[in-house]
Amino acid sequence: MNPSSMTPIDWAKRPIVEKYADFTGRAPRAEYWWYILGLVVVAIVLSIVESIFGVKGMILGIWGPLTGLFILATIVPSLAAGARRLHDTNRSGWWQLLFYVPYALMIVLGGAAIAGGAAAGGTMGAIAGAGIAGLLGLIALVCGIILLVFMVLPGQPGQNRYGPNPYGEAGDATVAAE
Repeated sequence: MNPSSMTPIDWAKRPIVEKYADFTGRAPRAEYWWYILGLVVVAIVLSIVESIFGVKGMILGIWGPLTGLFILATIVPSLAAGARRLHDTNRSGWWQLLFYVPYALMIVLGGAAIAGGAAAGGTMGAIAGAGIAGLLGLIALVCGIILLVFMVLPGQPGQNRYGPNPYGEAGDATVAAE
């Protein structure tokens, strides 16, 4: 499909329907950001439905079962779309680890430290664990901002090591002008 004739709905569903686990090539800003907006809208709707039925917070005290299934169903296309978006800026998809590693460490190490401190009976251990989780959370936030900047940057004009410009040789200026 010609990128200049695609609607926002076409862009939003492309990572799920056409490129579910495709980590190769490039994704223009329109594809990535319309997809992210679609994920946010669906997550809000699922959260409302789970609240109505009283099942919100059943999984780790945060998510309901529908949201949990939605996250599992969209993790692969989300990582793939993120990798392709980074490829469009001539960066490796591995840059996504900049956010996910400290965030995962925050949950695992911080949670273990808090639980270990609380189990030892002292509040100081729990406070130290919360400090570790907070520090890793701050690192994840800073890394997330860096990754956000990468995702917002325009794609590299012309061809790069990950393939041709998804908008063609003219770049995304022609799509934005229409």
